[in-house]
Amino acid sequence: MSYRSTWDGRSGYSGKRHTLRNLLLVLLALGILCFGVLEGLIYSGARTRVTGEPGVMVVFGCKVNRDGPGAMLKDRLDTVLDYLEDHPETNVVLSGGKGDDEHVSEARGMYDYLVANGADGERLWMEGNSRNTWQNVNYTLELMEEKDLNAGNGVVLVSSGFHLTRIKMLWSRAGGTANVSTLAAPTSSLYTTVHMFFREPLALVKSFVFDR
Repeated sequence: MSYRSTWDGRSGYSGKRHTLRNLLLVLLALGILCFGVLEGLIYSGARTRVTGEPGVMVVFGCKVNRDGPGAMLKDRLDTVLDYLEDHPETNVVLSGGKGDDEHVSEARGMYDYLVANGADGERLWMEGNSRNTWQNVNYTLELMEEKDLNAGNGVVLVSSGFHLTRIKMLWSRAGGTANVSTLAAPTSSLYTTVHMFFREPLALVKSFVFDR
């Protein structure tokens, strides 16, 4: 009787471990599937799609160093300069506040770089209060309304490719114009590319749930 009781106990314990392992494998598979779906959404939006002649360009900022834009921001600004060569009359909103580790706002850093490289300063508008993408979008829309920037022909949103899906979602949620084009800047840093591969799906979920 004692032997049978011990054997049954071990059998039951083994069955519980097997069930737990299967549950963990299912959860892992679901996690990988969700991650893959999110990455698919991100990369499907990580493209340049410009329709017509947008009247306003919105550039989303990131790190500014003391000696100028960080690598990722420089990629975005060089993309802007290339676009403005063929569309010099576009009004440009530069959106980005001052982080705790930045000496100027990202908007000011972008303005200085663009003007130093030939952009028309009178067509550059600075939104220097935002601290995240949701604020970028809302404060930009407020500035456009305040300055009566004509977006009748649409708006072109400029950022790194991985960022554009989230920006477009928030732009629509905030009531931005429906005629939205995108300009995807390359990411020259391999480290940044790998880092954002893991970070952006989480940021997309966070924005979808909380940014309202």
